[in-house]
This record gives sequence, C-alpha cells and structure tokens, in this order.
Amino acid sequence: MTIAQILQTLLITFTVGLAFFCFALARRLRMLNDLENGLGGAIAVMTSEISRLENSIILAKAEAMRATRSLSEEIERAKEERAFLALNKKLNENIATRPSRLQRRRRREEA
Repeated sequence: MTIAQILQTLLITFTVGLAFFCFALARRLRMLNDLENGLGGAIAVMTSEISRLENSIILAKAEAMRATRSLSEEIERAKEERAFLALNKKLNENIATRPSRLQRRRRREEA
C-alpha cells in the first residue's frame, strides 16, 4: 500500500465519520425546533409569556400613575382643608373672646 492509498483511505474514513456527525446533528436540530416538545415550543411559550408580562407591566404602570395622581390630589385637598380649619379656628377663637366680654359689659350695664 502506498502513501497515496493510505491518505485516500483516511480521507474516506474521515468523510464517512463527518457524514454521520452531520446526520446526527441535523436530527438533533430537528428535535430542538419541534414546536410541541422541543426548544421551539419552549421559545414560543416564552415569547407569549413575555408579551403577556409586558402588557401587565404597562397596566401596572398606568394604575400606579393613576394612584399617584389621585393621592397627590387628596394631599392637596387635605392641605387646603387643614389651612381652612386653622383659619376657622383662629377666627372662632377671636369671635369667642369678643362676645363674652361684650356680654359681661352688657350684664354689668343691666345690673
């Protein structure tokens, strides 16, 4: 056997081994891309879940913004009411002290 024949035999052997490897790889790839059981199905499910979660996040952000606006409006209303009550209390204190003095004077004048 010459060196050329040995090299041709090695080349044929290597080619047959490579063909078997490609066949096995193609078979595994088909199994992975199977939409029901393989990775393709998992990717499809994950894509739909991501879409659903993105919609949920958008709805949650909108709800949080509505709640923030509502809370800030309530805080402003509470501040206004507090200021109104403080002013009302001061006015009532001033009014409450004046009539009692006037009433005492009137009582003294009547007596």
